[in-house]
Amino acid sequence: MTFTQLEVFVTLARAGSFSRAAALLGITQSAVSHAIRALERELGVPLFVRDRAVPELTPAGARLLARAHEIRTLHEALIQDAKDAQGLREGVLRIASFGSTSSLRILPDLLARFRQLHPGIEVYIDEEADDTVVRWLTERRVEIGFVVLPDERFETLPLVQDEFVVVLPEAHPLARKASVAPADLNDLPFVLPEAGCSDLIQAILDRAQARPRILYRFPQLLSILGFVERGLAVSVAARLALPDDAPGVVYRPLSPRAPRRVGLAVRDAAKLSPAARAFMQVARQMYGGRRQTAGRAPAVPVGTCAMPART
Repeated sequence: MTFTQLEVFVTLARAGSFSRAAALLGITQSAVSHAIRALERELGVPLFVRDRAVPELTPAGARLLARAHEIRTLHEALIQDAKDAQGLREGVLRIASFGSTSSLRILPDLLARFRQLHPGIEVYIDEEADDTVVRWLTERRVEIGFVVLPDERFETLPLVQDEFVVVLPEAHPLARKASVAPADLNDLPFVLPEAGCSDLIQAILDRAQARPRILYRFPQLLSILGFVERGLAVSVAARLALPDDAPGVVYRPLSPRAPRRVGLAVRDAAKLSPAARAFMQVARQMYGGRRQTAGRAPAVPVGTCAMPART
């Protein structure tokens, strides 16, 4: 078994087709097939079910994938350690983000600073829902991930504090209030964000025994804002996930307040690659000792809700 074979295996599992895997790896489709067949012969088990349009992992393949992510991360760390000792400052870093709030609000400034200091490090970022980020961290598919704090499963670095707010049409009667209790939403048409925040929002409503009429479930922030602007519904979202100015829409804090903290997580800080250690150091320098809160327009606006602003 070689590192190259494992890289081909991981890429195929992610890409879902031999042709896409070949394109991502910059090799021929036959080379992908050859590497997988050689790996299966060595292990003595099939890794993919091939009699379907999309090759699917067998149970043995799924178990190998978890190990392969860990082996790849350790392999990259070994290479980086060797190059770091030579002063070459090269390497690969893999980060998991949970949506537009971390991907668009936090990461760009972090990456800009990181690239100034470490231009030789190649950074890969995958964006998925909160629970997938946690799984990727556990499987070592990524070294660093954005998580909601606290999370006792990982070593964490707090970055920002946010809060959930009520999203209202500007002409709505509740818009005249300084804050809105969850019970004020009873019987109102409601959009529940179908993304990383949905469980937390539902928990806020349940604790207050609030019963809005959940008529719509949207994963995309633009859809939610569009429905609210037209007076079709109200919603709840993380304040810093929302644009500072949304035409026809206003935000009001919940009463009582519903805070939420976001930070970076790693499995074991002592075992991070040089690239990951350097990235965490940049994050500490940029956010350490600076309490970023919702309710004001921060110099670098950030947010916490995994609601992609796609059309």
